[in-house]
Amino acid sequence: MDYFLSKERLEELKLELNNLKTVTKIDIADKLKRAKELGDLSENAEYSSAREEQSNMERRIESLEDIIMNAVIIKKNIDQDNIDVGSTVEVIRNGKSLKFSIVGSNEARPEEGFISNESPLGRQLIGHKVGDSVAVDAPNGIVEYKIYKIS
Repeated sequence: MDYFLSKERLEELKLELNNLKTVTKIDIADKLKRAKELGDLSENAEYSSAREEQSNMERRIESLEDIIMNAVIIKKNIDQDNIDVGSTVEVIRNGKSLKFSIVGSNEARPEEGFISNESPLGRQLIGHKVGDSVAVDAPNGIVEYKIYKIS
């Protein structure tokens, strides 16, 4: 599976992965060692907690390695005729102008105008051009967006 990311987001994820593999892993190993020193592991809450933390960390490391290995860097869309990942789109919905940047799901922040290419609106917008209208099935019914600018 491809993960669409900006260069900056990819670097953030690499830093997080490095931190998990070095600092966090050592911290958890220390917690496990201290918990083992307390004796009986079957009734040792500190040990159980540290093991759960270790398991969560290992899952996150695995997830980050997958994302980094399958990352596709989003480049600013130079084709301003068709919408794609990396495009910034201005639309009209119910007479109101809205602006969205289409990004990968790891960078989506809809409240700030960054929508995922996998979201219902993102999927509908991709491939369209200025003048097109797209309809999105929303919880309150169909919402229509008219595209008036791509940058």
